[in-house]
Amino acid sequence: MPEQFKRHIAFKLRIGDILIGKPVMDGERFSFLELGNRRIVRINIVGNIVDKYESEGEKKYIFLTLDDGSGQIQLRIFGDDVGKFQAINQGDTVLVIGVLRNWNNNTYISPEIIRDLDPKYLLVRKLEMEKERSKDPSAVPREQIAAVKDKILGTIKNAEESGGIDVDQIIMNLRDISPEIINQEIQKFIAEGIIFEPRPGRVRYLG
Repeated sequence: MPEQFKRHIAFKLRIGDILIGKPVMDGERFSFLELGNRRIVRINIVGNIVDKYESEGEKKYIFLTLDDGSGQIQLRIFGDDVGKFQAINQGDTVLVIGVLRNWNNNTYISPEIIRDLDPKYLLVRKLEMEKERSKDPSAVPREQIAAVKDKILGTIKNAEESGGIDVDQIIMNLRDISPEIINQEIQKFIAEGIIFEPRPGRVRYLG
């Protein structure tokens, strides 16, 4: 089994990316996650452990819930691996390298490595991912771009009763979207005549 893992790159992703990916199955067996033009089997994620459940019966397993600010995903640990990861607790910031699995339409991670990190690395990873995306726009799937546009425009529409909204406030409200993408989409909306700037840094919906 370890030889199989070596054939796959451990992609650096955010949990939100995994959640919008399409699980591709071979019968009942998970083959890979389709995300844009990538086929993903192994992942490399930094996040916080926000929940831990450990079995008490004969069947040993641990379920950990990982959150990186863009979403949550479960880490499932069974059998002999339980002892290896028993010291991981709720509140820990960790690096996870593992294999994606899918059971009953629920994608989860079977971890190979879980390593404690300083909490600052959660921000470091977020900035690293944003930098990579700015270099390679094709890495963002079309459906995700559409969802991002809808979120930004929806936030602007909802602020009309207040006479518009500051761009900084949009960035604060939509923390799962990078500031670069928000600013880029706002400029496109302005160019298309969908929104306008009553003053610099503030936008309103035109429709």
